[in-house]
Amino acid sequence: MRLLILGGTQFLGRAVARLARAQGHDVTCAARGVSGAPVPGVRFVAVDRDDPAGLAPLDGDRFDAVIDVTRRLDHARHAVAALADRVDHVTFVSSISAYAQPVPVGSAVADTPLLPPAPADVLAPGPDFEHYGELKVSIEQEYAAAFPRLFVCRAGLIIGPEDPTDRFPYWVRRLAAGGEVLAPAPPDAPVQYVDVDDLAGWLLNAGATGLTGTYDGIGAPVPRAEALRAVAAGVGVPDAELTWVDPGFLQARDVRPWSGERSLPLWVPDPEWAGFLARDAGPALAAGLVTRPVADTARVTLAWMRAHPQDVRQGGLEPAEEAGILREWHAAEIG
Repeated sequence: MRLLILGGTQFLGRAVARLARAQGHDVTCAARGVSGAPVPGVRFVAVDRDDPAGLAPLDGDRFDAVIDVTRRLDHARHAVAALADRVDHVTFVSSISAYAQPVPVGSAVADTPLLPPAPADVLAPGPDFEHYGELKVSIEQEYAAAFPRLFVCRAGLIIGPEDPTDRFPYWVRRLAAGGEVLAPAPPDAPVQYVDVDDLAGWLLNAGATGLTGTYDGIGAPVPRAEALRAVAAGVGVPDAELTWVDPGFLQARDVRPWSGERSLPLWVPDPEWAGFLARDAGPALAAGLVTRPVADTARVTLAWMRAHPQDVRQGGLEPAEEAGILREWHAAEIG
């Protein structure tokens, strides 16, 4: 398969390029090259997607499949203009952030309303990801209007080596450190994720087989306790001591959900966001997505984190913050 990856120098894009090369595909990555290095052995073409003519270095090339992960509407428009008559199959990696909140628990693509498209004057997300979901909706529409053979993957939480966020690495780092671990209650709250290499394999399969339609790219939901204990086992601490703290107690102490400073990743506020981590993964699994145990992902992620500490984002609760909250929690229990 002659494959074009628009990007291919960071996280999912690199995973796709690496796997595609290993499978023997003819791979071209087109990007600026500033967010990361291209995969060795892959053809890299430097382009400026901000420029309407930025994909001109690809003129004359034809591709069996194209994969795009962009969050910028202008980038999608430029790609449509440059490639509309030169590709056979397009995959656009969208996001479950495209859904309007609240997302019902257990809902699927067919029965979940989308956000409205981005305002006409918004082409890129703001510094705090304003309009990110709306832009993904707009880009889906842009590609759907131009390419009849389109696969839209609304990805959920992607985990694994080279993760540029703090969401999964926080738990890998924290559980590997051992000791008493603060975890957001309830332990049976659903969480979802997909290994980056598993998702990459599915995207490549979609291009190779001509899969079309819209799917959520996510594994089946599991209880939070099961997920964290599996991560702990994967990093060599199977007897991790998890202390489940009430979300109201955490919020009263400015502990934040999902990501960033003073946060606890894999935690979203209930009930309004519960469905965000409890999508129906059945259609994706039936369409060929294969997922590995999260313990395996945790093990290889820890190895990457230790080998490349400079590339790991430091987010979540600081050790002193966590210890202080645990002391207050235990004091409240005794009181």
